[in-house]
Amino acid sequence: MIAASCHCGAMRLETAHAPATVTDCNCSICRRLGVLWAYYRPDQVAIRCASDATVPYVWCDRVIAFHHCKICGCLTHWEDIREPFGDRMGVNARLMDLEVLAAAKVRKFDGAVSGKFQDGE
Repeated sequence: MIAASCHCGAMRLETAHAPATVTDCNCSICRRLGVLWAYYRPDQVAIRCASDATVPYVWCDRVIAFHHCKICGCLTHWEDIREPFGDRMGVNARLMDLEVLAAAKVRKFDGAVSGKFQDGE
């Protein structure tokens, strides 16, 4: 089991497998947040917290809700809030154990301009 936890431990996400890759996006929000995204299907992630443990931030086109722990402020994940719901969510891989993060390949994504990965894959 791979776990991701906010600093205070009030918010915990669990998945069965470690990410092979994580995404470093330079869009206007991701570069400010400093996150590395591990992508999963929502049914692959168990969210362990009280229902009111996070504060979502939704902006602009109202597509994605970024969730932050109400206590310590760590960004834990994002979810697609469109109807019908999307088949992908992002987990902040910086909240995983260092060994898990070190084993993942970091892919650079140009979310600010081209909308493409910069590594040619």
